[in-house]
Amino acid sequence: EEPVLLAELKPGRPQRYDWKSSCETWSVAFSPDGAWFAWSQGHCVVKLIPWPLGEAELCRTSERKSRAGKAEPRSRGAAKEKTLECGQIVWGLAFSAWPAAEDGDTDPACTMGLPCLVLATGLNDGQIKVWEVQTGHLLFSLLGHQDVVRDLSFAPNGSPILVSASRDKTLRVWDLSRDGRQVQVLSGHVQWVYCCSISPDCSMLCSAAGEKSALLWSMRSYTLIRRLEGHQSSVVSCDFSPDSALLVTASYDACVIMWDPYTGEQLRTLRHVPLHSTLDSSSEIHTSSLRSVCFSPEGLYLATVADDRLLRIWALELRSPVAFAPMTNGLCCMYFPHGGFIATGTRDGHVQFWTAPRVLSSLKHLCRKALRTFLTTYQVLALPIPRKLKEFLTYRTF
Repeated sequence: EEPVLLAELKPGRPQRYDWKSSCETWSVAFSPDGAWFAWSQGHCVVKLIPWPLGEAELCRTSERKSRAGKAEPRSRGAAKEKTLECGQIVWGLAFSAWPAAEDGDTDPACTMGLPCLVLATGLNDGQIKVWEVQTGHLLFSLLGHQDVVRDLSFAPNGSPILVSASRDKTLRVWDLSRDGRQVQVLSGHVQWVYCCSISPDCSMLCSAAGEKSALLWSMRSYTLIRRLEGHQSSVVSCDFSPDSALLVTASYDACVIMWDPYTGEQLRTLRHVPLHSTLDSSSEIHTSSLRSVCFSPEGLYLATVADDRLLRIWALELRSPVAFAPMTNGLCCMYFPHGGFIATGTRDGHVQFWTAPRVLSSLKHLCRKALRTFLTTYQVLALPIPRKLKEFLTYRTF
């Protein structure tokens, strides 16, 4: 079933141009609970939108948009759209939720005066501004980077640890529970750092720069674990599977490589072959450059955006896409946390929302996912179980 365009959002003010960026939507983000959507509108503004919980309401948003020319804000409920004036062009976005403990006490982040849901924004001048989502108040301005903050990643376990990736060729680690103190600078890239991703088990960090290799770091010691070498051009995007057992990297070489992050082994390569109806063969090398890759929430699909004007959806066990959608000048993509649709950002400053395959995970996959959440590849290989079962648990077979 091909992805269907549900809605499209457009910037609500004239674009502000800069030599480093014009009107591009380089980053989109959903809050972990799916209740908020953030959109860098290509200039100095971030729009925070309280998000519909159901696809039906998203379709109604699309209908209102078609009638009125733009999407209307939701009127029901207490949450309202917010506009964050960042003062600089916004490149990177990341949410973090720090829920209160069940006994009624707040977690360590909240006892330090921090709210339970924050949004970090990476800016053109190297600043990182951290905002309280419910009120729109600015909490921190983190200083240290010397150039554009291109990407941001919070530790998925709810701890207030933030990693930033910058054009100054470094990654920096910040602790928001200590007033945003910088706790580590990671140096090792020789080109601009485009992307950073923390594994769901919070043990590893992957970073991608304008280099043919991605770097894998320990989140415990903040040391380099290994270089992942296999691409033929710049690696620009990376993402971990929900169980931390897989890592995918996307490159300008028009390939996605699926890795075992524990061993550094390449498990498979997904090649972006242009559709004949969309492109002629002479432009294949230049227009298939990848921009973004992300895992679906259950870990059975990937989404990719490339310069050949297509959004592709891949099933994990197949080497060809299972669905295509035509889109113009795509730059980034992200799955809704509960599945069912994908948000994409474009070079025109727009955001588009597409339907995505809904799948009921098999019992085999659920068992694998549960085991791999706490077992490394080496621990699986040491188990006294049949070889075929080990191959399944380590994603060598599907």
